[in-house]
Amino acid sequence: MEVGTKLPVVPPKLRDLPSNVRHHLGWWVRDRFPNRKVVREVQGVTMVLPWPHRLPDYAGDGPYGQNLVQLAAALAEPTSPVTVLDVGANVGDSALQILHATDAQILCVEADPYFLEYLHLNVDEDPRVAVVEALLTPDGKTEATTAVRTGGTTRFAEGEADDALPTVTPSQLIADFPSFANLRLVKSDTDGYDVTLVPAIAEAWGSARPVLFFEYDHRLSRIAGNDPVAVWPRLKELGYRDVAVWGNGGDALGRTTVDDIVARTAPLEERVGIRAQTYWDVAVVHADDAAGIAAIDGLVPATKRL
Repeated sequence: MEVGTKLPVVPPKLRDLPSNVRHHLGWWVRDRFPNRKVVREVQGVTMVLPWPHRLPDYAGDGPYGQNLVQLAAALAEPTSPVTVLDVGANVGDSALQILHATDAQILCVEADPYFLEYLHLNVDEDPRVAVVEALLTPDGKTEATTAVRTGGTTRFAEGEADDALPTVTPSQLIADFPSFANLRLVKSDTDGYDVTLVPAIAEAWGSARPVLFFEYDHRLSRIAGNDPVAVWPRLKELGYRDVAVWGNGGDALGRTTVDDIVARTAPLEERVGIRAQTYWDVAVVHADDAAGIAAIDGLVPATKRL
């Protein structure tokens, strides 16, 4: 394992290139070595990563990913750790950063064997984290069996290869991990399946009314065969109302509701000649969850309208 490895000095001609070109050249080189392990410090937290992973590039010293960490800390109570379900846990970066910021108990679910190796390397020594090696699905059945990896993330698609592990449902997780019965925060990053999976999780943990934080991506949702706007009426039926929205770089964009958000999603749609914003991070809070509403108020004030 390589500790603190620095990239080679960039020759002058490459250094003169635009930063986005240099990034892509660097990614092209690193992608040639998918199994090379490195240790990186990302936003104050040390973790083991595959060399091609994009997280250090995306995070830098900016707000990327810190909205989830700040939300977990805001939901924590003085007398008990905040309980978190991390779906699509990847290498465990979200879990590590939450644990660095606040006391927590985290249930990590990951289905890609490639990233599971790194997840175990990063969290297995911490008794506050449990790992489930499975693909979480609403009903225990899925056609998504092939892991499609891009940079530092994975989506699952139909195919002949069986790269994914067995499936598990939210109700099975509740039965297997009763200490998470009062789940406080759900984080879901499943590249297009969030819009069907998150309502299933919310329904299974209905009595706990957890805050729902997920990646809302119109393009990936449609690639996965899901209607991205269908998530909002489903969440409304379950009693959810308030929505805080961040851009894909972690900057707060504003507040809205499950009733009004669809009318504001034009930036997520591809149009001829116009490049869409890739995705939003959203936190959705139940109408009866006063503490949850207070938590998002502190991060994205209700007066900041989307």
